[in-house]
Amino acid sequence: MDSASSCRKLSELKMEVLLQVQEQLLVILQNPWLLVTCLFGVTLGIIWGAMPGLSTTMAMTLLIGLTVGMSQSAAIMFMLGVYTGCVFGGAISAVLINIPGTPDAVPTMIEGYALARRGEGGLALGTAISASFLGNWVGILLLIAMIPAVLFLALQFRSWEMFLLSLWGIAICGSMSSLEMPIKGWISGWIGLLISFVGLDAIHGVSRFTLGSFYLSDGIGFIPVLIGLFGISEILRVLPQKNPPKIPSNVGRVLPSLQMLKKYMGSSFRSGIIGTIIGAIPGAGANVASFFAYDIGRRRASKEEKKKWGKGSYEAIVCAEVANNANVGGSMLPTLALGIPGNAAAAAILAALQLKNVVVGPLIQVENPGLIYFIYIGLIIANFFMYGMALALIKPCVRLFSLPKTLLMPLILPVCILGAFAVSLNFFDVYVMLISGLIGYALHQFGFPLAPLVLAVILGPLVDENLRRALLVFENVGMINILWDRKLGSILLLIVIYTFYDGIFRRKKSEELIHD
Repeated sequence: MDSASSCRKLSELKMEVLLQVQEQLLVILQNPWLLVTCLFGVTLGIIWGAMPGLSTTMAMTLLIGLTVGMSQSAAIMFMLGVYTGCVFGGAISAVLINIPGTPDAVPTMIEGYALARRGEGGLALGTAISASFLGNWVGILLLIAMIPAVLFLALQFRSWEMFLLSLWGIAICGSMSSLEMPIKGWISGWIGLLISFVGLDAIHGVSRFTLGSFYLSDGIGFIPVLIGLFGISEILRVLPQKNPPKIPSNVGRVLPSLQMLKKYMGSSFRSGIIGTIIGAIPGAGANVASFFAYDIGRRRASKEEKKKWGKGSYEAIVCAEVANNANVGGSMLPTLALGIPGNAAAAAILAALQLKNVVVGPLIQVENPGLIYFIYIGLIIANFFMYGMALALIKPCVRLFSLPKTLLMPLILPVCILGAFAVSLNFFDVYVMLISGLIGYALHQFGFPLAPLVLAVILGPLVDENLRRALLVFENVGMINILWDRKLGSILLLIVIYTFYDGIFRRKKSEELIHD
């Protein structure tokens, strides 16, 4: 009887879920304004994301004001559209002008720009679009199917685990962006950590490295640093060149073949799972997901494909783009189920919901029946709109960015200044951007990669706060007990140690090959 009763309850639950999904789908389809709002949000997100340095977080934060006069449903569709479009949009400028529109597009920039210089910019962007589309699907389906399991895993990450995860992200980025000499990548990462430590200490409020400046007491924002390192330094490198590299204006083939997509299906699925799980960990954003998937993809790639890594690999683009787009669905897991935003962009969606008096968390289905299914459907619709609009915008973008660099770079300079100023509406950030550009130019001249520095500036607060919080928690606990009781942390610690060991070992091995 108990078995029959359980089966009957499960059947009733399934029927209730299907009825709610059907009801929310009809709400959207019967109101064309919701579809128009979503399409507008996607288009705005793609264009915003393509502008150098204008991050997804900035887009979500600044555009949330537009939702004030909208209904609850329209506001949700608009914000989901902006989120979905902006995550992909960063790949456009990353591939075509070697300046990532968003921080998570840095791995795509490393591979895509090399392909664009060979005249394969259209196919590189087409691959990024297809990977983004697939990544969103993976994230959405895992969001729907695996909420309990993924949330359980994400909740195991406390201060100690978050510190190790963030440190691992910086270490991996350093190893990956400077393959022949990882120590240079790690040095770049440590510089980024030092920059992130400027300002008031989050634990005790102690002033650090502020030099008595009021502006530095709030810390150095990563957006001006990002724009300076990849925007201003690129302008400084290109303008003095007599024959700067030019992106061919002929777009060529855009959509990758089915055979190519099938070839990278395993990498796509693996990267999608990575992106979703990391998205479900509060504080770990799409930038962490894209670098992790990028690194794991290189390790699992064939010998032939490994040779292309860093020099123009389509598989690398697939890994990075699938992961950072799957991160969208993943970040919604803790946001909807616990009321804890998975990242800053998800926090903006949370704020938009709160503006409409919607309280998310464990009781979301009780207090707002059907809302979670409305968001699922909204993500699916936004994904289709993103795919269509991205394809429509490829050719105009390639033609725009294939202008002579001597003409294009001076046009980009005002966009960089606007992007830095828009962060907090003060000129101090513009000065930070300019100084970062000079530092980036100097580091590039000496062969230091810039990506670890940016990632360290972004993850630095997580590293700092979580390490110090963990030290306070473990103050009277023995090391053996910490390693035994925090098994997930112990596994991450071993992975971090192996990452450094692997980098050093690979360096020695390459030196031996050179001498031979």
